[in-house]
Amino acid sequence: MTVYIDPPRWPAHGTVFSHLVSDASLEELHGFAQELGVSVRAFDEDHYDVPAHRHADAVALGAVAVDGKQLARLLIRSGLRIPARRRPAKITAALTARWARHFPGHAELGAALLERWNEPHRTYHDTSHLLRVLEALDRLTVGRPEPELLLAAWFHDAVHEGRAGEDERASAELARCELTAAGWTPDAAERVAELVLVTLEHRPGPEDRHACLLVDADLSILGASPQEYARYSEAVRREYARVPEAEFRAARAEVMRQLLSAPALFHDPVAVDLWEHRARENVSREITELTTR
Repeated sequence: MTVYIDPPRWPAHGTVFSHLVSDASLEELHGFAQELGVSVRAFDEDHYDVPAHRHADAVALGAVAVDGKQLARLLIRSGLRIPARRRPAKITAALTARWARHFPGHAELGAALLERWNEPHRTYHDTSHLLRVLEALDRLTVGRPEPELLLAAWFHDAVHEGRAGEDERASAELARCELTAAGWTPDAAERVAELVLVTLEHRPGPEDRHACLLVDADLSILGASPQEYARYSEAVRREYARVPEAEFRAARAEVMRQLLSAPALFHDPVAVDLWEHRARENVSREITELTTR
């Protein structure tokens, strides 16, 4: 077990901070921070923020100095990293920055969409889901998704009231209206709406690559770790808390069976490599749990 620290370059409170992480154990990390004299208030879920003037002290105590990229890789490899989508306080800021990067000059539209994604009744189809979809598109397109594909991701669950079919159609109509009003061409707005509607049944035409990419990104949660998949299924259940248990289990199992009946859950070869095997395991396990309780 080793504790690592990166260079102090993260600005806050009139100084800059380093990140202090463990490659194996939060207990080890807490113990090291205590010995260093860093307050527990400096702990941020998977790392400690260490002010610049304590960097040398941390190294003298035994922390290994590495660059920022090395530290990120070590944290990911350790399994202790908490991704942005599980940091609610930071998700909106991350999404705002993403929108500004891709669609400068349309800050009001981005803010209005985020207000929808932050609605309090959402427990799965929220900003965390939106960020996961955008991150998945980054992986599938090597960080170069087309604007209309990105817009479809932003709009695909912009309306979510728990009304299957109606929500997707309302989200598509919202895209048509808002994009046209914001200056996109009617053809571009219609294309975004068309992509949004593909998420209604998640069965894109194989010739429509953008539709395949959007569906794959939307379903990428199916290929998550068993622990994250369990959190996902619990969050979906909370969104439909008004539905009686037996009715929900029957409907959910049928949706899962329909997904599993396809020759492949994913369409893009990269998505198949990333998520197909684990997704089939997760979905099969959930069907069993839904039908044997």
